[in-house]
Amino acid sequence: MAKLKDLYLFSYNSLQFLGWTVALFRILSNFIFTNSVTGTYASAGELICLLQCCAFLEVVHGAIGIVPSGAVLPLMQWSGRTHFLLAIVRRIVEVQESPSVFITFLAWSLSEVIRYSHYALSCIGSPPYFITYLRYTAFILLYPVGLGPGEMWLMYQALPFIKRRNLYADTLPFSYCNFVKVLLLFYPFLWLNLYLHLFKQRRSKLGKHQKTKKI
Repeated sequence: MAKLKDLYLFSYNSLQFLGWTVALFRILSNFIFTNSVTGTYASAGELICLLQCCAFLEVVHGAIGIVPSGAVLPLMQWSGRTHFLLAIVRRIVEVQESPSVFITFLAWSLSEVIRYSHYALSCIGSPPYFITYLRYTAFILLYPVGLGPGEMWLMYQALPFIKRRNLYADTLPFSYCNFVKVLLLFYPFLWLNLYLHLFKQRRSKLGKHQKTKKI
């Protein structure tokens, strides 16, 4: 049973790694060949939406206990990203050419290529130390970059379009524009919980590796 679980997790993480690698390649190719950050969504947006939707499986993995992460933090990250992607970026064409899309997608892709490669290798043995080090170090820069000039700035840019169209008024019993404004106020505090959790993981994982190395 344990082998089947490891095989499943290896397959899932490997497919996510490949998907995010393709997304990263498309983002960088578009940037290099056009010398511009516009066109980022057109080049990789739909693929990233698909990969992010599939990532709901990680919430399930934590909920049923096949990974030790639990369900709360994965759900917070998944719901935040999915809302940002599907409710705002995918729906509002006018913001898709924003530099914030390039910043967000680049930060996400780099972090996910590192994260999923580490997870996949962990399913079949011990990852090389440099992969582990990157997994628990790269987020220090990538997460704030993806959040501030990426997600939050784009949501702010989207507010006039949300208000003008009265977006989602036919499906929600409240003002979606006001919801996004409130979300922007609380976003850093919600994100900080995840960020500090990653620092705890970093101390645990890298500290453990250093102790093993000394022994």
